[in-house]
Amino acid sequence: MTTPLSDLHPTELAAIYLRPLCGAVAVARPTARIGGAWAGFDQVEVVARDGKNTITGRGSLDDLAAWAAGPARFHQARIDCLLARLTDQRPTFAGLCLDEPRIMGVLNVTPDSFSDGGDYATTEAAIARGYEHCRAGVAILDIGGESTRPGSDPVAAAEEGRRVLPVIEALAAAGSGPVISIDSRKAQVMEQAVAAGASIINDISALAGDHRALAVAADLGVGVILTHCQGAPKTMQAAPAYDHPPLEIFDYLEGRIEACEAAGIARARIAVDPGIGFGKSLEHNLAILSHLSLFHGLGCAVLIGASRKAFIGHITGEERPKARLPGSIAATVAGLNQGVQMIRAHDSAETRQAVEVWRAIHAGGGGA
Repeated sequence: MTTPLSDLHPTELAAIYLRPLCGAVAVARPTARIGGAWAGFDQVEVVARDGKNTITGRGSLDDLAAWAAGPARFHQARIDCLLARLTDQRPTFAGLCLDEPRIMGVLNVTPDSFSDGGDYATTEAAIARGYEHCRAGVAILDIGGESTRPGSDPVAAAEEGRRVLPVIEALAAAGSGPVISIDSRKAQVMEQAVAAGASIINDISALAGDHRALAVAADLGVGVILTHCQGAPKTMQAAPAYDHPPLEIFDYLEGRIEACEAAGIARARIAVDPGIGFGKSLEHNLAILSHLSLFHGLGCAVLIGASRKAFIGHITGEERPKARLPGSIAATVAGLNQGVQMIRAHDSAETRQAVEVWRAIHAGGGGA
């Protein structure tokens, strides 16, 4: 049973969250759009959280305004801020306009990544794979030299750089291709990769894994992707625990955005990734994927990386990561329907085809 907002009476100390209900309610003429783009909504779910206790209600945007002026008057500034962050037009990210979905192609220059370790471990193979992603039309090429799969060991910065730098240099030199992202937790590798041609830093530790990372990212002036990860890759899947996964991840990312801003990284330069599979059980991942629209309240572009992840195998029984493309596309569509602007994918050509069909259906339907 849905609780109307007028019946919710949060304490002054409660934390407030807004989740646009995209797709949960038919919206022929939406009152608002996430980031000014394709995902329309005129209903919201509100969660008030006080410690481990939460109360939840739903209503229209008009109901929200009345609630903020009445029972939730102590939280009106927070509500206004969240609603503005949800609906403000997103600026370009690393030069990319976010009025349409953007695909990030995965390029692992590693011997031990979970789904394609060793496939592109040589410079030549990695460059060839990069060109395949380019021909598939990806907007971003995410190049990494250290596996962060569950159970993985860290790689020395020198070795990580040896793997990725020639690949970045070669693909950047080609010109007029996708924006290049460096997938790294190390400030030294970030500096070298940007010098070689990268324009985005994608860090699963959200710039918290290296004491120099915040300052380096601020000085480099490039786009930054902050990912949530509970624990380190070596042990993150041992016993992940949350009371309310989406809210706790929201809080963590909000804190990291504030740390970035304090270091001189503007919010417009930041994208967020809730970190599917990084310290999460199946139940946690499903909770996140069903609440993706919540994360737009951070006021940043949102990226998801569900491609080939283990949770798809847990649902379907498919043990081979490369055979999880249908599940990966299902997660992609769930994200697109909730306004997610960037999709990280191993199978870029197939993902692009799915996105193009989704866009055609969406355009033909007259709105989200």
